Amino acid sequence: MSGEGRIIMTPECVAEGAEWLALREPAFARALARCGPLPLRRRKDGFAAVLDAIVGQQVSVASARAIWERLEAAGLCEQAAWLTVGDEALRQVGLSRQKMRYGRALAAAGIDYAALRAVPDGDVIATLVAVPGIGPWTAEIYAMFALGRADVFAPGDLALQEAVRRAFDLPNRPATAELRRMAEAWSPWRAVAARILWAYYRVMKDREGIG
Repeated sequence: MSGEGRIIMTPECVAEGAEWLALREPAFARALARCGPLPLRRRKDGFAAVLDAIVGQQVSVASARAIWERLEAAGLCEQAAWLTVGDEALRQVGLSRQKMRYGRALAAAGIDYAALRAVPDGDVIATLVAVPGIGPWTAEIYAMFALGRADVFAPGDLALQEAVRRAFDLPNRPATAELRRMAEAWSPWRAVAARILWAYYRVMKDREGIG
């Protein structure tokens, strides 16, 4: 048996996890009543998926999308291109010097992305965070959405922290370590719990007119 555990492949997988969570935690049932059906949020795995996460670090969604579109237009979304590209070409698409360094480190790391599909969640995270510029959040997002891991969570995500504060009526946002402990109760569907909380967060933002 491979080490990857349950894999989210279809919207039905997400719905199964959401039903399981709603039956065991009233806060999730209430959130789901506000959010409606949850998105699948799967994407192709590989170098480009990790690079996309790096591009999106500490910039707005709109800025990240614009940079990514320029990378695609320049043919710079594949690992081989990053092994030879010069700084000027990367500057022209809008990448900072730091992200240039991270992208090159990722390309040089020689990660076997196909092999990651069959290893335990912890090994996926450990492999990715060993690369400069990739922290736990980036690795967890990759495991959830590029590999479909059903029981991975991203407790350092500020939107998840705020959603938990609201959904569970907490006085303050839980810190990363505290939220990681809370999420243990949501296993084996922690990635679906994250989808619920992100959807709930968006509903709350829309209700309050926050951009």
